[in-house]
Amino acid sequence: MQLETLLQKYFGYNTFRPGQKEVIEQIISGKDTIALLPTGMGKSLCYQLPGYIFNKPVLIISPLLSLMQDQVEQIKQFGEKRVVAINSFLHKEQKQQVLQHLHRYRFIFISPEMLMQEQVKRRLNQLEMSLIVIDEAHCISQWGFDFRPDYLKIGEVIKDNRPPILALSATATEKVLQDIRHFLKMNEPFEYIHSVDRPNLHYGKKRFQTKEEKMEWLYDHVSNTEGPGIIYTRSRKRTEEISSQLLERGLSVSSYHGGKDLEDRQFIQQQFLEGTLDWIVATNAFGMGVHKENVRQIIHEVLPSNIPDYMQEVGRAGRDGKDAVAILLYCDGDEELARFIAAEELPNDAQIDLYEDYVSRNIQPKELINDGILSETTFRVLDYWMTLYPVEQVKSIFRQMINEKYKSVNEMLQIVKSENCMREQLVHYFDQTLEMKPDHCCEQCGIDYKQLLIPRKRKKRVNYDYSWESRIRQILLGENSI
Repeated sequence: MQLETLLQKYFGYNTFRPGQKEVIEQIISGKDTIALLPTGMGKSLCYQLPGYIFNKPVLIISPLLSLMQDQVEQIKQFGEKRVVAINSFLHKEQKQQVLQHLHRYRFIFISPEMLMQEQVKRRLNQLEMSLIVIDEAHCISQWGFDFRPDYLKIGEVIKDNRPPILALSATATEKVLQDIRHFLKMNEPFEYIHSVDRPNLHYGKKRFQTKEEKMEWLYDHVSNTEGPGIIYTRSRKRTEEISSQLLERGLSVSSYHGGKDLEDRQFIQQQFLEGTLDWIVATNAFGMGVHKENVRQIIHEVLPSNIPDYMQEVGRAGRDGKDAVAILLYCDGDEELARFIAAEELPNDAQIDLYEDYVSRNIQPKELINDGILSETTFRVLDYWMTLYPVEQVKSIFRQMINEKYKSVNEMLQIVKSENCMREQLVHYFDQTLEMKPDHCCEQCGIDYKQLLIPRKRKKRVNYDYSWESRIRQILLGENSI
């Protein structure tokens, strides 16, 4: 049966998007595959259709709880009931039940950390799977070395007589591709690499003398142009400050960061997806897996730490194919904050010596967390490397990581300060060639925001309250939810 016929049968589509058919054909032939497809190009179809063709479980390794839940809900909306996410949302009894009946599921979502649990590994290795998928595969390289080392262990967990592996991402440099091939132990993978350029995205940048000027511009711009939009900043405190200022100006906005309760984050995300909220002010905890088609603006209030993160974040705009704007704000000194944030979780020489000292005194190194010396993230990555190499080599590894992070900040800073086309620089970073420049290409080439953005319509002011108490009060009083 032709793939187009199966596509129509299971998903109701008549044609594939660019890259989908080529990738699926390789998977069906049993070949490991890497697919780089821009946000909104339908990466999930590349494993969902093979899941129906093979009729055996597909394992999807996914980076975030919110992303997993979103993917599960999307699959269920197509009428598929045999889908599950093995994560912390499951109670112990539920998890045992799922593992016992794992063979009954068609799509199984899991995080790298959950994959490392012994009972999970054992059960998965008993399972005859049709495909193993690593979603957002760039995380192997961008998170594995200094944030979530379990990403580097995925290839060790997967048994030798495995099914094909599919690595999916929107962006990846050649170095990231090398890490993906190596750590997943891929066998001469087929690679489909789509251009990272999105012609409907228009890149702006604004430079200011002071932070006060920058914030004045931000508040004025957001108050006078329509969203929906996302404002990215680098700290939880800043998300609260900016959202409060915008609320004072009568905008429908909320802050979003990892310090909020999971239920509150889900509620805020749902309000944004449904259109009740026009703006989200967020740390980078927001965005991955947020499938909102009509985001018109992405604004970076501070300098991102690297170009790949920037491209992932701006890629959340214009998924509907219509014009969207990404504006990067900068004032002198922003790079210092970016450098600090990029390296703050990496252990220094003194912390590495303390780890070694605890070991020599037969104290569990994990006590470094309880003693307030290391954060959980810092301990996790230090513990991984200390099990592999001697102390001095580990110190050298982390010094090199810090230097690479500083280099990445400088590459992002070059985009801001250069007088060359922003689009060209971004595309060249990923070892690609820009075929053509659209109208309103970028700040350097010329961009007319009045043609790209709609002036904001003044609405009746609403005070948005996202607390649980407010929501319960609304339900009890029969008020409309916000």
